[in-house]
Amino acid sequence: MVNKRWGRFSLRTLVLRMSKGSTFILGISAFYHDAAACLLKDGVIIAAIHEERITRKKHDERFPINSIEFCLKEAKISINEIDMVAYYEKPILKFDRILGTFINSAPHGFIPFKMGIKSWMKEKLWVSSVIKKKLGYKGEIKFCKHHESHAAASYFTSAFDSAAFLTIDGVGEKATTTFGVAEGNKLTTLKEIHFPHSIGLLYSAFTYYCGFKVNSGEYKLMGLAPYGEPKYVNVIKERLIDIKDDGSFILNMEYFAFNRSLKMINENFCLLFGQPVRDIGDDLTVFYKDIAASIQKVTEEVVMGLAREVKRVTGQSNLCLSGGVALNCVVNGVLQRANFFENCWVNPAAGDGGSAMGAALLIWNQYFNNSMEPRVDLLSSHSYLGSSYSLEEIKNTLMQFDVEYHQLNEEELIKRVASLLQEKAVVGWFSGRSEFGPRALGNRSILASPNFEDMQKHLNLKIKKREGFRPFAPIVMEEYASEWFELRGSSKSMLFTCQCKQPEKIPSCVHVDKSSRVQTLSEEDNQRLYQLLEECRVRSGVPVLINTSFNVRGEPIVNTPDEAIRCFFNTDMDVLVLGEMFILKKEQSLKNKTRFTVAYELD
Repeated sequence: MVNKRWGRFSLRTLVLRMSKGSTFILGISAFYHDAAACLLKDGVIIAAIHEERITRKKHDERFPINSIEFCLKEAKISINEIDMVAYYEKPILKFDRILGTFINSAPHGFIPFKMGIKSWMKEKLWVSSVIKKKLGYKGEIKFCKHHESHAAASYFTSAFDSAAFLTIDGVGEKATTTFGVAEGNKLTTLKEIHFPHSIGLLYSAFTYYCGFKVNSGEYKLMGLAPYGEPKYVNVIKERLIDIKDDGSFILNMEYFAFNRSLKMINENFCLLFGQPVRDIGDDLTVFYKDIAASIQKVTEEVVMGLAREVKRVTGQSNLCLSGGVALNCVVNGVLQRANFFENCWVNPAAGDGGSAMGAALLIWNQYFNNSMEPRVDLLSSHSYLGSSYSLEEIKNTLMQFDVEYHQLNEEELIKRVASLLQEKAVVGWFSGRSEFGPRALGNRSILASPNFEDMQKHLNLKIKKREGFRPFAPIVMEEYASEWFELRGSSKSMLFTCQCKQPEKIPSCVHVDKSSRVQTLSEEDNQRLYQLLEECRVRSGVPVLINTSFNVRGEPIVNTPDEAIRCFFNTDMDVLVLGEMFILKKEQSLKNKTRFTVAYELD
């Protein structure tokens, strides 16, 4: 039995598939940023979680042993029952690129190469050995290409039977941008752009220049952009990036340092714009706001050019976006409005963490050559693939911390929360399984009414403890979305930005340019949260709430009742909902109000 793409099945794989009822595939991403694990049973996602949710280290890149153990526990199986482990990229190819880059730039870059080579010699080159040693796993391990894992995570979770795919990130093994066609259970790559020419790294270079953390602060740069004017677009296009007619591009490496040092840019970059790298403690002046607006505009132009070429070459009516750049919801909104494609889908976990899911799905569909049924459709199942807690577990945690609570039935809980939201309360909402990906989509959320003009400032300073310019996203009942937002179709994963039609009525979830990063919600998506939105609509006439992630700046989204309680008492939230439990801050003792201080490194 031969698969032209993957080679010959091993005897062990064939025997396993013939001798047992179910096939389990474990997907893993690790060692760079956002490590994660995902478990499939016969092609259906059983569980998926980022390592940071468990370890509480933001963007934890370490081997996701905790995530793997969680997935196995959810499926009630041991590691010995895993048929195959899928790793999200090919380490040898990546190392070959890193080694070649160092040789080509030598003697420059020796210090970062010397620092990086230690981790390569210790773990990154020996992923198979690490997996077998840490898990006690004795089976097969397959290595997928980085961008194919991204593309698979998007396509195989879409509702499409065929689509074009476009993957844009910093860099995988060598590719930074890839597009191709997905049909049935197969992905075919048609074109790639290779390192160091990367729109993801270009955006990160400006993230660094504006004083934000690379691989963490890019969304801040996106949020800052509407405060500025794109005055430097021509400078960027004339000096930093050469955009070709076919959508491809070339960076002018005279201004960058990421290919040979630990810094993103060199002194030429600063001289070009006439200002130094902003220190993290300095004010965000008009200059840096204009810089943010400019690189955002250039990024939009690059992605539009790529999408236009993808459409021309593939002729497909559907597009699956993936890679870290696909988390830029402003770019996604511009692309959606351009109408190059009838439908556009982005996996909620579009970054490297989601590639654990992509690698597993790629193995199930393409390597094992399974049909597309059953479809793993995140359009309907959303991304609620993480941890959940029983009523007993929640009660025990509340008793452990001596927290005063009320156990309410569903109807009473919805009515009380809705009433308090209309009175300007801020609510921590902990319900069901946690979400997979960087967005809180209604199960690990902080909710507030958008009707109050000062709510955005209050949430930023008193709850999230972050920069005041950061916007908040609205969640809206799907059937009313078109009345409130200029949105084409649904936006269930909060990954498309559009203009608000009634900004004066919901000022706290509308950005300075009158745009909103919208999440649409149907009753089938999340019945409990939908009922809360409906109750708010009845009371206020507004079917919209602010939905932001349940965490503070620098902290991963809360994962357990314990973490939710600590975050609740460490902020100015007024209400906490833990499953059926209703907790009011004003009813708590002074001891509880001051005992839960938690500190996280600022992002």
